[in-house]
Amino acid sequence: MNSIRILLLSLLSLSISYAQGLYQTDNITTIDIYFPINNWNEVMIDNYYSETYLMADSVVINGSMKDSVGVKYKGNSTFSESNDKNPLNISLDEFNDNQDYRGFQTLKLSSGDKDPSFLREVLSYEIARKYMQAPRSNFARVSINGNYHGLYSSSESVNSDFQRRHLYADNDNSRFKCNPVNIFNGGSSLEYLGTDSASYYEYYELKSEFGWQDIIDLTNVINNSPQNIEQYLDIDRAIWISAFNNILVNLDSYLGPFRQNYYLIKDDNNRMNFVVWDLNESFGGFTMVNQGPGIGGPVNLTQLDPLLREDEEGWPLLDLIYSNQTYKQMYIAHMRTIINENFANGWYAERGLELQNLIKSSVQTDPNSIFSYTDFITNLNDDVNVAGGPGGGNKFGLSSLMESRVEYLESHSEFTATPPTISIVNTSPSVVNIYSEANISVQVENAESVVFGYRFRPYEVFTKLEMFDDGNHNDGQANDGIYGVSIEVEALDVQYYIYAENNDAGIFSPERAEHEFHFLPVVGDLVINEFMASNTTAVEDVSSGVSEYDDWVELYNRGSSSINLLGYHLSDNENVLDKWTFPDVSIAPNEYLIVWLDNDYDAKSGLHTNFRLSTDGEELFLSTSNNFIIDALFYGELPSDLGYARLPNGSGAFVVQDHTHNANNGLGTAISNYSRNTDVLVYPNPSNYLLHILVPFANQIEAYDVLGKKQYVNKNIRNGVDIDVSNWKKGVYILRIDDEVRKISIQ
Repeated sequence: MNSIRILLLSLLSLSISYAQGLYQTDNITTIDIYFPINNWNEVMIDNYYSETYLMADSVVINGSMKDSVGVKYKGNSTFSESNDKNPLNISLDEFNDNQDYRGFQTLKLSSGDKDPSFLREVLSYEIARKYMQAPRSNFARVSINGNYHGLYSSSESVNSDFQRRHLYADNDNSRFKCNPVNIFNGGSSLEYLGTDSASYYEYYELKSEFGWQDIIDLTNVINNSPQNIEQYLDIDRAIWISAFNNILVNLDSYLGPFRQNYYLIKDDNNRMNFVVWDLNESFGGFTMVNQGPGIGGPVNLTQLDPLLREDEEGWPLLDLIYSNQTYKQMYIAHMRTIINENFANGWYAERGLELQNLIKSSVQTDPNSIFSYTDFITNLNDDVNVAGGPGGGNKFGLSSLMESRVEYLESHSEFTATPPTISIVNTSPSVVNIYSEANISVQVENAESVVFGYRFRPYEVFTKLEMFDDGNHNDGQANDGIYGVSIEVEALDVQYYIYAENNDAGIFSPERAEHEFHFLPVVGDLVINEFMASNTTAVEDVSSGVSEYDDWVELYNRGSSSINLLGYHLSDNENVLDKWTFPDVSIAPNEYLIVWLDNDYDAKSGLHTNFRLSTDGEELFLSTSNNFIIDALFYGELPSDLGYARLPNGSGAFVVQDHTHNANNGLGTAISNYSRNTDVLVYPNPSNYLLHILVPFANQIEAYDVLGKKQYVNKNIRNGVDIDVSNWKKGVYILRIDDEVRKISIQ
């Protein structure tokens, strides 16, 4: 009977389930577990010690039913035989190969055992993701055999899917969970233990098939040749995480006495990457600063030293950061950014209240809540005294901790030092041509050193160059505060940041670098100047003899000679640059050329491609007859009837503005800066032949019709896929790309 009821529920809620992702922070995930036995808790307790799964008949996630699912208890200090609610590990593919929910096969659910506020984990991950690749996290209501069991926090598993999805790292790359077998015996300290991999077994858990040599090499470099660290470690991410742990008093981490609760993952640049994990005791939820008697002691955690562990043995990575002046000043700069963007302005408290209001009814009705509802409401602002245990029994209120902590840090000598100021950035020439040299200068005051970091593609390692104020690097006069550098560019925009420091402090521009960066536009004589991917009423196309409103792109010749486009190409697919070829047509200097991207074979005049653009975002390439790219752009979701235009005309970055069809873009009114950062592009939409999906990696792509019938499935996709939809019936379909959901139309 349960299976029939579940199946009906799944079918009735199909359209709803595909509208909600697994880790949407402002939505509560629903998880209904159906065990075939009533004594499931006793069996799960026994299984905990053997680390085996109990098979559930089914698990329903946001209305989507999964058969034969593995469920077990997890956790070290958070598991207890006496608990009515223990942390859960749900494995969708344990007994049913390749089964998943939106590309996710493993669900990690925390019970809130250490957190009366129930906010620490979700809120901390949300802050972390502003500055680094970190797990997504939200809340989940769990029912077991039809009865509400309680509210959990649900966090993305740091597994092979995570390393592909967030780090673009190959599945075979090494991955370590850094949780020591014996926490009182040094922890995952990153100390060098020699060349025998067996020496590392009790401190690091290998999660990949191989990789022990990577941990040996990393620890060797950290301890014995730190000058080479950037070849082996993404040091910027390590610095961000160190700053994050200290500000949020996250002592159940590498910062704390047990040096644990993080992952190390090797990327495709052969560097190890830190990933934060297990944030349920951040915001001072774990108060143990040192091992030994007097757990926690009388230490005032609001005044935790920003350079905690300085001159202490056993934390070699922190020693490396603190002992290198540049790394130390980068660390303080990152701390300053986290404080200013989340705490000094009160954002964390406002966001905490929003999340509290989201879950309060679920907490109030939780039959197995570990803390009282009063504790839950109180702990956002005020301290709560609870039972003792490792870390102490007083749980700081988030606000009571952070208000005092911010006051302390902002008055600390490391933070009162005056950093340089970074202001005007210029390029020479004023317009950077493709495959040429670009000279970048920046005005910096009060600096001893200025560094320019740049790359052309996401997930490349930033190349770092020193900028000079010597009068010999297109920087003006020597010692005038203008610093310069030169680079060779490609046909792609440059992603870059600037870091400046003096003897006392450092500063980044933008402040979230290397996680965020500036753009430097790069253009040739012939450019994509403006386009519109959702033209509903703005520009009329009558070339077919009827009034139509189609996608269009405007090319502009910013050169001094006429350009014949015979054999040139436009394409929405980098792998098929010759998708549409220009006929014998020329564009004069300072003139515009409109191409309709409408897949219109009946047009009596004008230029019409054999593809359309998507309002959801995609890519557009302009190339020569020999497939040499001369301009390209990537864009995200677009509103209707607005132009996306280079400003200044022909040479600038793209902005959203009133369209200037076949005219100078300077005549329009810019509305906002245009961002080309995007993860998933689906186009054309509507489609009648091929549907192109651009995504760096996807575990699974599925398509369903409105009745829930599966039309398409594909797994382990790199760099996208093309789907033949020519035989699909006309209508609306639901496309699911791991956790992304899109509605598509077939014509």
